[in-house]
Amino acid sequence: YRYNWDAPLAVSKHLPGRLYFAANKVFKSDDYGDSWDVISDDLSQQIDRNTLKVYDRVLSVDAVAKNGSTSPYGSIVAFSESPINRNLLAVGTDDGLVQISEDGGQRWQKITNIPGAPKQSYVNSVYLSRHNENVIYVVFNHHKYGDFKPYLLRSTNKGKSWKAIQSDLPERGSIYAIEEDHVDPNLLFVGTEFGAFFSPDQGQHWKQLNNGLPTIAVRDIAIQERENDLILGTFGRGFYVMDDYSFLRSIENSKPTEQAKIYPVRTALMWEESSPLGLPGKSFQGDNFYTAPNLGPEALITYYYDTDFKSLKDKRQQSEKEGISSGLDTPYPDYDALKAEVNEDMDQLVFTIKDASGTVVKKEFRKAKKGVQRFHWDLRYTRQTPIDLSTPSFYNPFGGTDEGTLVAPGTYTVEMGVLSKGILKTVAAPIPFEIKGLDNTQLPAQDRTEKVAFQKAVARLQADLGVTQNLLSESRNKLRYIHAAIKRSELPLGALHTQALAIEKQLNDVELSLFGDPVKRRLDIDQPLPPANRLGSIGFEQKYSTATPTQTHRDSYAIAKQEIMFVKAKMERIFNEDVKALERQLIDSGAPYTPGRGYDYKN
Repeated sequence: YRYNWDAPLAVSKHLPGRLYFAANKVFKSDDYGDSWDVISDDLSQQIDRNTLKVYDRVLSVDAVAKNGSTSPYGSIVAFSESPINRNLLAVGTDDGLVQISEDGGQRWQKITNIPGAPKQSYVNSVYLSRHNENVIYVVFNHHKYGDFKPYLLRSTNKGKSWKAIQSDLPERGSIYAIEEDHVDPNLLFVGTEFGAFFSPDQGQHWKQLNNGLPTIAVRDIAIQERENDLILGTFGRGFYVMDDYSFLRSIENSKPTEQAKIYPVRTALMWEESSPLGLPGKSFQGDNFYTAPNLGPEALITYYYDTDFKSLKDKRQQSEKEGISSGLDTPYPDYDALKAEVNEDMDQLVFTIKDASGTVVKKEFRKAKKGVQRFHWDLRYTRQTPIDLSTPSFYNPFGGTDEGTLVAPGTYTVEMGVLSKGILKTVAAPIPFEIKGLDNTQLPAQDRTEKVAFQKAVARLQADLGVTQNLLSESRNKLRYIHAAIKRSELPLGALHTQALAIEKQLNDVELSLFGDPVKRRLDIDQPLPPANRLGSIGFEQKYSTATPTQTHRDSYAIAKQEIMFVKAKMERIFNEDVKALERQLIDSGAPYTPGRGYDYKN
């Protein structure tokens, strides 16, 4: 038997335990490979390769190591079992033959001299259609003869006649694999030397899939039918997954008539991701512990928009470029034109996601760009904590992520608008989609909606605590400057200094009420659990939990809310009344300016 390095192995779609394997003959097993039957004669051309010419002449045994370091010649390298008819089989050989059996391998029909296919070419793939048992696809690879063109042929009558359908694929780039969509028989995928392509019309036109896929040889293709995921196996010994390609079934080879469109959204599966050793992913287990990125709990929003946003500056520069190529002058823009460029706002696409009651749960902003695009929504609310636009100077893996709690399962809608010159215009009507909770929890909440409501209440209280902390921090910062201004002012130290100290004492009381006494903590002296600590524990234990809140959580939340809201009201009074009153006196007294107080100009 002559086995190629790429000898084909196939698992039957019809009978459990049935496998196919091939050398120069085809083997079948009905017991998962425990025993094998030969179901064909030698299906190759049975050419003695030692008689073939290399560089236009036959070389002797010492000239080429073809019998020592190359694959055998005259073997089967492609195999397909029809998904429709278990007795319909097809093979392709490395010496240019396609053979078909309609009776499970008892008799084989040789197909050779296919119009449009190079002679004696390597058959990289044979593919029996999922939709019509008369349809066969064959991929030829002629690179061993210095020919790197793609060759893809289709027969609609079991090999009696053929049509080339590589059409507008790049002329350089051999094809290795083909796959047919399981829903739309017109939608085809091919893997080539330089990436993957799809055709929505049976090979009349092809378009490359290159968003996130490098220029790499795609050697195999598979489809995960339940999720409509396209999986590519590459020559780099890796694989890529295109999640939910189903929108490609809606694409025609004509310009869309809509200004904008949102494609149907696959049901989103929701769960809480694990955090091994307290961190997401593989934590700090090192690169010897291999793991690849995976699709998380996300909704995939795929959309089309018909216009690239061109700024006034872009348009001017394009006009100037055309003028330069024509030998024309490119005069300076006038003041009004240049001012308009400087002040122009970029158009944005705004996606508004709402729950079944019409409440907005998320807004996503994207650049106004032409074409089919996609973004992922993580199924979470946006945190309502105080806005912080600063960026950390280093990555802290233990710093957590700025994300809200998961929404409740149910029906949601997403609509698309264009924000241009401050005006939002809807361009794609809302389309509904489902979010489904993954059934993978040990203690699932019986009422998920009530569970999410409690998580949101905790998040709101955390936001209130954040407001109190920010006001406390801002007040302390203001007092730093106020003390310096009082010292510099041409006034007696007296009353202003006393007021500043009084406010400082109130701020110390607020801090003590929120976080407890640090001195007692150092001396290990018992004290009531501070509300900030209490709320921190509830938030940590509840945010990523899918279980029903415990009664302890509910009781502790009620205590924390009462204490925090009391301290928040006190802190708001200090900030809005006491600090502002002191700042007013500083202004009236002519003391130096301090940040955040405003300034009254007096002649």
